[in-house]
Amino acid sequence: MVRNLFIIIAIIFSFPNVFAQKVYERDTIPTTGSNLVITFIGHSSLLFNYQEKNIYIDPVSRVADFSTFPKADAILITHEHGDHLDPAAILKLSKPGTEVYLNELSKKKVPGGKAYANESFFIAAGVPVEVMPAYNILNTRGNGLPYHPKGDGNGYILAFGKTRVYVAGDTEQIPEMTKKFKDIQIAFLPISEPYTMSVYYAAEVAKLLKLSVVYPYHMNQANPEELATFLKGTGIEVRIRLLK
Repeated sequence: MVRNLFIIIAIIFSFPNVFAQKVYERDTIPTTGSNLVITFIGHSSLLFNYQEKNIYIDPVSRVADFSTFPKADAILITHEHGDHLDPAAILKLSKPGTEVYLNELSKKKVPGGKAYANESFFIAAGVPVEVMPAYNILNTRGNGLPYHPKGDGNGYILAFGKTRVYVAGDTEQIPEMTKKFKDIQIAFLPISEPYTMSVYYAAEVAKLLKLSVVYPYHMNQANPEELATFLKGTGIEVRIRLLK
């Protein structure tokens, strides 16, 4: 009996990764080019795999050990806040040829990163990317300044074949969404008020953009089920994944 116990303990310590490994939810979305596979890592961290290329959005070490993930072909950073920009995670994911795209304020922390302003355009690992504004209008700090001032942060619209995916970053509903956001099928919308939009306004954005699918993310303590309630009967599919 004692001998068997020691054997079991030895097996456990021989394979620590079996018990430490976390299973991440994935969605596979058919597109005109090939399948898009989305891995939901945590908070605002995402992985898009498309045509054998890995594109990460806002990888942050506090939600995952990125040394266990496949290396990045491209990394997109929405803005400089610590829950979105983590130089250590970027370093773990980088390989020769990895390119990092970010906003101007993030460039100070990531030597070699390529900074793009709102309403610009670039190609990341073969994927066309439009840079969109991300900022607060209603929600401000105690000093009256917005949590995310206009012109500082980025949102991104990525075109995977004819499937356009909007990753909003930290933003509220903003006028540019009516004027400049076109033909988006899938969106990741943040619902952590006061830093971003409320669940109600996320539903309004989903309807404004005429989405097919919306993923609530950057949720903090918000209840994503409320988004499904607000969008019931609209034909917009709300997909809730483990992005706390």
